[in-house]
Amino acid sequence: MSIRTHILLLVLAPLVLVALLVVFAQRIPVPELGRGYVLRVELPEVDAPSALPEIAGREGLPLVVIDPGHGGHDPGASGQGYQEKAIVLALARALRDRLEDDGQVRVALTRDDDRYLVHAERVDIARRLDADLFLSIHADSAGDAAEVTGASIYTLSNQASSEAAARFAERENASDRLNGVDVGGQSDAVSTILVELSQRRTQDQSDAFARLIRREGEGAIRFHPQPRRSAALKVLRAPDVPSVLFESGFITNEDDAARLASAEGQARFAEVMARAIRVYFARQQES
Repeated sequence: MSIRTHILLLVLAPLVLVALLVVFAQRIPVPELGRGYVLRVELPEVDAPSALPEIAGREGLPLVVIDPGHGGHDPGASGQGYQEKAIVLALARALRDRLEDDGQVRVALTRDDDRYLVHAERVDIARRLDADLFLSIHADSAGDAAEVTGASIYTLSNQASSEAAARFAERENASDRLNGVDVGGQSDAVSTILVELSQRRTQDQSDAFARLIRREGEGAIRFHPQPRRSAALKVLRAPDVPSVLFESGFITNEDDAARLASAEGQARFAEVMARAIRVYFARQQES
């Protein structure tokens, strides 16, 4: 075999090998392993704000925006066979219905179904509706510590009131992350500015409402031994809307979970919260 033939074979051999790989690759089945574990979630477009929810109540009355936490692919805490997103939606609906029956305020829910909203969307809904009060409803998990029980009331602060409050804020704020990517669409610098603005302009009103929840709930709602807390929670960062997060209990606790899931427990929650809201706005009108 001549040198020229050797050179030609060296040149053509890789090309023939590539061609064979292409042909046979089309006949080799692609493994399905892992495909069923890919989570696809439709995220809102940055420049296309979501539609505003319906407002119930007479025009001219103060507006309360109720925010059931989590939703969609984000179930929140889990325990005793319950998911936080379903528990808090039921509580929010019970409060909405009670406020509608009372007829003293207007009311809207950030979500009235099993949908996912990032924190910035929840805050934006309250601001775009020109809300007078924002209440975010959550439930917590204590993991294996099933004896931990009771509700807590959170207001906004740059500094967490305790290590437990800091951990709670870290978990709640992390719901804006999907597969490790922050989908909240808000920089830390902007968030810090909003925290400072909120503290200056609305913290007094938020604290006043939190105190009323604690007072009206005495004897009707089981509170945590340390019921008043504060932390840098993203969902409370509306600079011009008094905002409170009500952590309604621990669904990892059997008694708390049963109370929050029952019609009686939800009605008791709605009664307490509606009284606190009525007193809050009555005091606002007097001042």
